Amino acid sequence: MARKPGVFGSVEKERSGRYRARYYGPDGRRHSAPTLFLTKRDARAWLALQHADIVRKVWEPPTAAAGTPSPRRKLTLAAYAERWLEHRQLKDRTREHYRRLLDTQILPPLGALPLASITADDVRRWHSAMGDETPTLRAHAYGLLRTIMGTAAGDGRIPANPCVIRGAGSAKRVHRIRPATLDELAALTDAMPDQYRVMVLLASWCALRFGELTELRRRDVDPAAGVIRVERAVVRTGGQFKVTTPKSDAGVRDVHVPPHLLPAVVEHLDRHVGPGGDALLFPAQHGGHLAPASLYRRFYAAREAAGRPDLRFHDLRHSGAVLAASTGATLAELMARLGHSTPAAAMRYQHAAQGRDREIAELLSRLVNTGV
Repeated sequence: MARKPGVFGSVEKERSGRYRARYYGPDGRRHSAPTLFLTKRDARAWLALQHADIVRKVWEPPTAAAGTPSPRRKLTLAAYAERWLEHRQLKDRTREHYRRLLDTQILPPLGALPLASITADDVRRWHSAMGDETPTLRAHAYGLLRTIMGTAAGDGRIPANPCVIRGAGSAKRVHRIRPATLDELAALTDAMPDQYRVMVLLASWCALRFGELTELRRRDVDPAAGVIRVERAVVRTGGQFKVTTPKSDAGVRDVHVPPHLLPAVVEHLDRHVGPGGDALLFPAQHGGHLAPASLYRRFYAAREAAGRPDLRFHDLRHSGAVLAASTGATLAELMARLGHSTPAAAMRYQHAAQGRDREIAELLSRLVNTGV
Protein backbone atom coordinates (compact mmCIF):
# COMPACT_ATOMS: atom_id res chain seq x y z
CA MET A 1 0.00 0.00 0.00
CA ALA A 2 1.57 3.30 -1.05
CA ARG A 3 1.99 5.96 1.59
CA LYS A 4 0.32 9.28 0.86
CA PRO A 5 2.73 12.23 0.54
CA GLY A 6 2.96 14.26 3.76
CA VAL A 7 1.48 11.45 5.88
CA PHE A 8 3.67 9.93 8.59
CA GLY A 9 4.03 6.15 8.41
CA SER A 10 1.82 3.66 6.69
CA VAL A 11 -1.18 1.52 7.64
CA GLU A 12 -1.74 -1.84 5.95
CA LYS A 13 -4.76 -4.09 6.24
CA GLU A 14 -3.94 -7.71 6.99
CA ARG A 15 -5.90 -10.78 5.86
CA SER A 16 -7.33 -11.02 9.35
CA GLY A 17 -9.04 -7.67 8.81
CA ARG A 18 -6.83 -5.94 11.38
CA TYR A 19 -4.40 -3.13 10.62
CA ARG A 20 -0.60 -2.97 10.88
CA ALA A 21 1.14 0.39 11.50
CA ARG A 22 4.69 0.98 10.30
CA TYR A 23 7.04 3.96 10.03
CA TYR A 24 10.66 4.86 9.43
CA GLY A 25 12.37 6.19 12.54
CA PRO A 26 15.18 8.75 12.88
CA ASP A 27 17.59 5.78 12.91
CA GLY A 28 16.69 5.05 9.28
CA ARG A 29 15.05 1.74 10.12
CA ARG A 30 11.47 0.68 9.64
CA HIS A 31 9.55 -0.03 12.83
CA SER A 32 6.18 -1.74 13.34
CA ALA A 33 3.62 -1.46 16.09
CA PRO A 34 3.90 -4.38 18.55
CA THR A 35 0.25 -5.30 17.94
CA LEU A 36 -2.35 -5.18 15.18
CA PHE A 37 -5.19 -2.68 15.47
CA LEU A 38 -8.91 -3.25 15.10
CA THR A 39 -9.45 -0.08 13.11
CA LYS A 40 -7.44 2.09 10.79
CA ARG A 41 -8.11 5.05 13.07
CA ASP A 42 -6.43 3.27 16.01
CA ALA A 43 -3.38 2.51 13.85
CA ARG A 44 -3.17 6.15 12.78
CA ALA A 45 -3.48 7.30 16.39
CA TRP A 46 -0.52 5.10 17.37
CA LEU A 47 1.54 6.51 14.50
CA ALA A 48 0.66 10.03 15.64
CA LEU A 49 2.12 9.26 19.09
CA GLN A 50 5.37 7.98 17.54
CA HIS A 51 5.56 11.06 15.33
CA ALA A 52 5.02 13.33 18.33
CA ASP A 53 7.92 11.65 20.17
CA ILE A 54 10.16 12.18 17.15
CA VAL A 55 9.20 15.85 16.86
CA ARG A 56 9.80 16.36 20.60
CA LYS A 57 13.14 14.54 20.27
CA VAL A 58 12.31 11.98 22.97
CA TRP A 59 11.92 9.03 20.62
CA GLU A 60 13.96 5.90 21.22
CA PRO A 61 13.91 2.80 19.00
CA PRO A 62 12.11 -0.26 20.35
CA THR A 63 14.32 -3.26 21.13
CA ALA A 64 13.41 -6.72 19.91
CA ALA A 65 13.43 -9.72 22.25
CA ALA A 66 12.60 -13.17 20.84
CA GLY A 67 11.32 -11.48 17.71
CA THR A 68 8.77 -9.32 19.54
CA PRO A 69 9.30 -5.58 20.08
CA SER A 70 9.61 -4.79 23.77
CA PRO A 71 8.61 -1.59 25.57
CA ARG A 72 11.12 1.23 25.17
CA ARG A 73 13.76 1.37 27.86
CA LYS A 74 13.60 4.56 29.85
CA LEU A 75 16.98 6.28 29.95
CA THR A 76 17.46 7.64 33.46
CA LEU A 77 19.37 10.74 34.44
CA ALA A 78 21.85 8.55 36.35
CA ALA A 79 22.61 6.44 33.29
CA TYR A 80 22.99 9.44 31.02
CA ALA A 81 25.13 11.34 33.55
CA GLU A 82 27.51 8.39 33.84
CA ARG A 83 27.95 8.33 30.07
CA TRP A 84 28.37 12.10 30.00
CA LEU A 85 31.09 12.05 32.65
CA GLU A 86 32.87 9.09 31.07
CA HIS A 87 33.23 10.76 27.67
CA ARG A 88 33.96 14.28 28.90
CA GLN A 89 37.51 15.59 28.54
CA LEU A 90 38.23 16.89 32.05
CA LYS A 91 41.17 17.48 34.31
CA ASP A 92 41.48 15.06 37.21
CA ARG A 93 40.48 17.57 39.89
CA THR A 94 37.49 18.71 37.87
CA ARG A 95 36.41 15.11 37.29
CA GLU A 96 36.64 14.41 41.02
CA HIS A 97 34.60 17.53 41.75
CA TYR A 98 31.88 16.54 39.27
CA ARG A 99 31.84 12.98 40.61
CA ARG A 100 31.32 14.29 44.13
CA LEU A 101 28.52 16.63 43.03
CA LEU A 102 26.74 13.83 41.21
CA ASP A 103 27.05 11.35 44.08
CA THR A 104 26.05 13.73 46.87
CA GLN A 105 23.82 16.41 45.37
CA ILE A 106 22.29 15.41 42.03
CA LEU A 107 21.79 11.67 41.62
CA PRO A 108 20.30 10.76 45.03
CA PRO A 109 17.14 12.86 44.46
CA LEU A 110 17.00 12.90 40.64
CA GLY A 111 19.05 10.02 39.28
CA ALA A 112 16.26 7.43 39.07
CA LEU A 113 13.97 9.71 37.05
CA PRO A 114 13.70 9.08 33.29
CA LEU A 115 15.79 11.73 31.60
CA ALA A 116 12.96 12.91 29.34
CA SER A 117 10.53 13.19 32.26
CA ILE A 118 12.48 15.78 34.27
CA THR A 119 10.64 19.09 34.22
CA ALA A 120 11.50 22.63 35.22
CA ASP A 121 9.35 22.14 38.32
CA ASP A 122 11.42 19.08 39.29
CA VAL A 123 14.60 21.13 38.99
CA ARG A 124 13.13 24.01 41.01
CA ARG A 125 12.04 21.67 43.83
CA TRP A 126 15.47 20.02 43.89
CA HIS A 127 17.25 23.38 43.88
CA SER A 128 15.05 24.71 46.67
CA ALA A 129 15.56 21.58 48.79
CA MET A 130 19.31 22.16 48.84
CA GLY A 131 18.74 25.30 50.91
CA ASP A 132 20.92 28.38 50.97
CA GLU A 133 23.45 27.46 53.67
CA THR A 134 26.05 26.44 51.08
CA PRO A 135 25.45 28.78 48.13
CA THR A 136 28.65 27.90 46.28
CA LEU A 137 27.98 24.16 46.48
CA ARG A 138 24.40 24.68 45.32
CA ALA A 139 25.53 26.85 42.41
CA HIS A 140 28.12 24.28 41.33
CA ALA A 141 25.58 21.43 41.51
CA TYR A 142 23.02 23.40 39.51
CA GLY A 143 25.64 24.41 36.95
CA LEU A 144 26.66 20.79 36.45
CA LEU A 145 23.05 19.61 36.06
CA ARG A 146 22.36 22.41 33.60
CA THR A 147 25.39 21.41 31.52
CA ILE A 148 24.43 17.72 31.48
CA MET A 149 20.83 18.50 30.52
CA GLY A 150 22.04 20.94 27.88
CA THR A 151 24.10 18.17 26.31
CA ALA A 152 21.05 15.88 26.45
CA ALA A 153 19.00 18.49 24.63
CA GLY A 154 21.71 18.86 22.01
CA ASP A 155 21.77 15.08 21.59
CA GLY A 156 18.02 15.02 21.01
CA ARG A 157 17.39 13.04 24.20
CA ILE A 158 15.09 15.72 25.63
CA PRO A 159 13.11 18.46 23.89
CA ALA A 160 14.57 21.32 25.96
CA ASN A 161 16.81 21.99 28.95
CA PRO A 162 14.63 22.09 32.12
CA CYS A 163 17.28 24.06 34.06
CA VAL A 164 15.89 27.55 33.59
CA ILE A 165 16.40 29.17 37.02
CA ARG A 166 17.96 32.54 36.30
CA GLY A 167 21.22 33.14 38.18
CA ALA A 168 21.21 29.75 39.92
CA GLY A 169 24.55 28.78 38.41
CA SER A 170 26.40 31.58 40.20
CA ALA A 171 26.75 32.40 43.86
CA LYS A 172 27.55 35.61 45.63
CA ARG A 173 30.99 35.58 47.20
CA VAL A 174 30.58 34.55 50.83
CA HIS A 175 34.11 35.57 51.77
CA ARG A 176 34.55 39.22 50.91
CA ILE A 177 38.19 39.75 50.11
CA ARG A 178 39.95 42.78 51.54
CA PRO A 179 43.25 43.16 49.70
CA ALA A 180 46.32 43.25 51.90
CA THR A 181 48.11 46.57 52.16
CA LEU A 182 51.81 46.89 51.44
CA ASP A 183 52.54 47.11 55.18
CA GLU A 184 50.46 44.00 55.84
CA LEU A 185 52.23 42.09 53.06
CA ALA A 186 55.61 43.09 54.51
CA ALA A 187 54.58 41.98 58.00
CA LEU A 188 53.18 38.73 56.68
CA THR A 189 56.36 37.97 54.74
CA ASP A 190 58.60 38.72 57.72
CA ALA A 191 56.54 36.38 59.92
CA MET A 192 56.93 33.42 57.54
CA PRO A 193 59.76 30.87 57.85
CA ASP A 194 62.71 31.90 55.70
CA GLN A 195 62.22 29.14 53.08
CA TYR A 196 58.63 30.29 52.39
CA ARG A 197 59.07 34.08 52.30
CA VAL A 198 59.67 34.27 48.56
CA MET A 199 56.64 32.03 48.05
CA VAL A 200 54.48 34.68 49.74
CA LEU A 201 56.13 37.42 47.70
CA LEU A 202 55.46 35.66 44.40
CA ALA A 203 51.89 34.80 45.40
CA SER A 204 51.15 38.45 46.12
CA TRP A 205 53.29 40.55 43.79
CA CYS A 206 53.11 38.11 40.84
CA ALA A 207 49.62 36.72 41.57
CA LEU A 208 50.67 33.09 41.14
CA ARG A 209 48.38 30.25 42.17
CA PHE A 210 49.40 27.76 44.87
CA GLY A 211 49.60 24.89 42.37
CA GLU A 212 51.78 26.99 40.06
CA LEU A 213 54.12 27.97 42.88
CA THR A 214 54.62 24.46 44.21
CA GLU A 215 55.60 23.15 40.75
CA LEU A 216 58.09 25.93 39.98
CA ARG A 217 61.59 24.59 39.39
CA ARG A 218 64.98 26.26 39.08
CA ARG A 219 64.84 26.13 35.27
CA ASP A 220 61.59 28.14 35.30
CA VAL A 221 63.29 31.19 36.85
CA ASP A 222 65.40 33.57 34.78
CA PRO A 223 66.81 36.18 37.18
CA ALA A 224 68.72 37.97 34.41
CA ALA A 225 65.51 38.62 32.47
CA GLY A 226 63.47 39.00 35.66
CA VAL A 227 60.98 36.42 34.42
CA ILE A 228 59.26 33.37 35.86
CA ARG A 229 57.96 30.97 33.24
CA VAL A 230 54.70 29.32 34.35
CA GLU A 231 54.32 26.17 32.25
CA ARG A 232 52.95 23.60 34.71
CA ALA A 233 50.99 23.23 37.91
CA VAL A 234 50.55 20.46 40.44
CA VAL A 235 47.28 19.19 41.87
CA ARG A 236 46.49 16.64 44.52
CA THR A 237 44.10 13.98 43.28
CA GLY A 238 43.38 10.54 44.65
CA GLY A 239 45.77 11.21 47.52
CA GLN A 240 48.68 11.79 45.15
CA PHE A 241 50.34 14.78 43.53
CA LYS A 242 50.01 15.05 39.76
CA VAL A 243 51.82 17.50 37.52
CA THR A 244 49.49 18.97 34.93
CA THR A 245 48.98 22.11 32.88
CA PRO A 246 47.87 25.37 34.50
CA LYS A 247 44.19 25.96 35.17
CA SER A 248 43.52 27.40 31.70
CA ASP A 249 45.34 27.64 28.37
CA ALA A 250 46.15 31.25 29.21
CA GLY A 251 47.80 29.99 32.41
CA VAL A 252 50.94 29.13 30.44
CA ARG A 253 52.67 32.49 30.58
CA ASP A 254 55.78 34.48 31.41
CA VAL A 255 55.41 36.63 34.51
CA HIS A 256 57.83 39.48 35.09
CA VAL A 257 58.99 39.81 38.68
CA PRO A 258 59.00 43.34 40.15
CA PRO A 259 62.67 44.38 40.21
CA HIS A 260 62.70 45.04 43.96
CA LEU A 261 61.96 41.34 44.57
CA LEU A 262 64.74 39.93 42.39
CA PRO A 263 67.48 40.04 45.08
CA ALA A 264 65.23 38.00 47.40
CA VAL A 265 64.52 35.51 44.59
CA VAL A 266 68.23 35.09 43.83
CA GLU A 267 69.04 34.61 47.52
CA HIS A 268 66.28 32.01 47.80
CA LEU A 269 67.72 30.11 44.83
CA ASP A 270 71.16 30.10 46.44
CA ARG A 271 70.01 29.06 49.92
CA HIS A 272 66.96 26.84 49.51
CA VAL A 273 66.94 25.34 46.00
CA GLY A 274 68.95 22.39 44.74
CA PRO A 275 71.51 22.86 41.95
CA GLY A 276 69.69 20.91 39.21
CA GLY A 277 67.28 22.48 36.78
CA ASP A 278 64.48 20.21 38.04
CA ALA A 279 64.94 21.24 41.67
CA LEU A 280 61.70 22.55 43.19
CA LEU A 281 61.68 26.14 44.42
CA PHE A 282 59.50 25.32 47.41
CA PRO A 283 59.91 21.61 48.24
CA ALA A 284 58.42 19.80 51.21
CA GLN A 285 60.76 18.51 53.90
CA HIS A 286 60.86 15.12 52.16
CA GLY A 287 61.93 16.83 48.93
CA GLY A 288 58.70 16.31 47.01
CA HIS A 289 55.80 18.63 46.35
CA LEU A 290 54.63 20.82 49.20
CA ALA A 291 51.17 19.96 50.52
CA PRO A 292 48.79 22.87 51.23
CA ALA A 293 48.39 21.88 54.88
CA SER A 294 52.16 22.00 55.41
CA LEU A 295 52.27 25.62 54.26
CA TYR A 296 49.02 26.73 55.84
CA ARG A 297 50.21 25.93 59.36
CA ARG A 298 52.95 28.52 58.95
CA PHE A 299 50.76 30.91 56.98
CA TYR A 300 48.02 31.00 59.63
CA ALA A 301 50.51 32.00 62.31
CA ALA A 302 52.01 34.64 60.03
CA ARG A 303 48.68 36.23 59.16
CA GLU A 304 47.88 36.55 62.87
CA ALA A 305 51.20 38.32 63.38
CA ALA A 306 50.35 40.65 60.49
CA GLY A 307 46.96 41.49 61.99
CA ARG A 308 45.04 39.87 59.13
CA PRO A 309 43.47 36.66 60.54
CA ASP A 310 40.88 36.78 57.72
CA LEU A 311 43.45 36.52 54.93
CA ARG A 312 43.59 33.25 52.98
CA PHE A 313 46.60 32.22 50.93
CA HIS A 314 44.64 32.50 47.69
CA ASP A 315 43.71 36.06 48.69
CA LEU A 316 47.35 36.99 48.07
CA ARG A 317 46.68 36.45 44.37
CA HIS A 318 43.76 38.86 44.66
CA SER A 319 46.05 41.38 46.35
CA GLY A 320 48.53 41.02 43.50
CA ALA A 321 45.81 41.69 40.94
CA VAL A 322 44.77 44.85 42.79
CA LEU A 323 48.37 46.04 42.93
CA ALA A 324 48.69 45.48 39.19
CA ALA A 325 45.39 47.25 38.53
CA SER A 326 46.55 50.25 40.56
CA THR A 327 49.37 50.80 38.08
CA GLY A 328 46.80 51.48 35.36
CA ALA A 329 47.11 48.08 33.68
CA THR A 330 44.40 47.34 31.15
CA LEU A 331 42.02 44.41 31.46
CA ALA A 332 43.90 42.58 28.70
CA GLU A 333 47.19 43.13 30.54
CA LEU A 334 45.70 41.86 33.79
CA MET A 335 44.33 38.79 32.00
CA ALA A 336 47.79 38.02 30.62
CA ARG A 337 49.50 38.47 33.99
CA LEU A 338 46.92 36.45 35.93
CA GLY A 339 46.61 33.71 33.32
CA HIS A 340 42.92 34.19 32.67
CA SER A 341 41.32 33.28 29.35
CA THR A 342 38.13 35.33 29.75
CA PRO A 343 37.53 38.93 30.84
CA ALA A 344 34.91 37.78 33.35
CA ALA A 345 37.50 35.76 35.25
CA ALA A 346 39.99 38.63 35.41
CA MET A 347 37.32 41.16 36.40
CA ARG A 348 36.63 39.23 39.62
CA TYR A 349 39.96 40.55 40.84
CA GLN A 350 39.48 44.12 39.70
CA HIS A 351 38.75 45.98 42.90
CA ALA A 352 39.83 49.53 43.59
CA ALA A 353 43.20 49.62 45.35
CA GLN A 354 43.15 51.51 48.62
CA GLY A 355 43.83 55.20 48.00
CA ARG A 356 43.33 54.92 44.23
CA ASP A 357 39.94 56.67 44.27
CA ARG A 358 41.52 59.67 46.02
CA GLU A 359 44.14 59.87 43.27
CA ILE A 360 41.40 59.77 40.61
CA ALA A 361 39.52 62.60 42.36
CA GLU A 362 42.68 64.69 42.49
CA LEU A 363 43.32 64.10 38.79
CA LEU A 364 39.76 65.19 37.99
CA SER A 365 40.33 68.45 39.86
CA ARG A 366 43.53 69.04 37.89
CA LEU A 367 41.44 69.02 34.72
CA VAL A 368 39.52 72.01 36.03
CA ASN A 369 42.60 73.81 37.33
CA THR A 370 44.45 73.44 34.05
CA GLY A 371 41.42 74.45 32.01
CA VAL A 372 41.37 71.26 29.98
